[in-house]
Amino acid sequence: MGASSGGRRWRWLVVGVVTVAVLAVAGPFAYINFIKSDAPAPLTAATTTPSSPATTQAGQSTGDDPIAGSYSVTSGSQAGYRVKEVLFGQDTEAVGRTSAVSGQITVDGTRVTAGDFSVDLTTVQSDQSRRDNQFHTRIMDTATYPTATFKLAQPIELASLPADGATITAKALGQLTLHGTTRQVTVDVSAQRSASSIRLSGQIPVSFADWNIPNPSFGPASTEDHGLIEFLLVLARA
Repeated sequence: MGASSGGRRWRWLVVGVVTVAVLAVAGPFAYINFIKSDAPAPLTAATTTPSSPATTQAGQSTGDDPIAGSYSVTSGSQAGYRVKEVLFGQDTEAVGRTSAVSGQITVDGTRVTAGDFSVDLTTVQSDQSRRDNQFHTRIMDTATYPTATFKLAQPIELASLPADGATITAKALGQLTLHGTTRQVTVDVSAQRSASSIRLSGQIPVSFADWNIPNPSFGPASTEDHGLIEFLLVLARA
């Protein structure tokens, strides 16, 4: 009788251990793949499809309408980060964003002669409060470094102007200040013109060590040693 009772206890113990092991694997898999919402799509300048080809490379003839002048960042602008993350053995993406973006550009003929924008990092949020707490404290220390900035270092040369609704691509060389460190970066940017407004988007690859940023890994989440800064600037005539 005692041996039978002891055997049953051992069987229940084994069942319990197996159940915990299954839940440890299946729980995170189910959460990431069936419950957790997908990461937001990358920010993009393109919103419309013109009658002419929608995307051209800078330097191709796309129109000759004047768009010279100063433009300021307005509503609809966003900026943030995108980092690949492994959570409980499952691949996912961590994305945080804010609409607290300001800045301006100046267009003279077919050249963007000046430009800069800044982001209030204290307002960046993702879909996870624990991740946000790590971002604002241990990782980015936004109490000490509340702002990220980008300043154009040389004009962007566009051999021609984009047609209304068309998207063009170019490279921008500038100074990125992040976590108290300033470094020169080259950014692939896309721009779409619509009437008197311009939408400008891009991604800046960032290796955390280059900006003295601690690796974001914490708890069950591990990340790569690099990520992306994403931005979408909606610009209207100043």
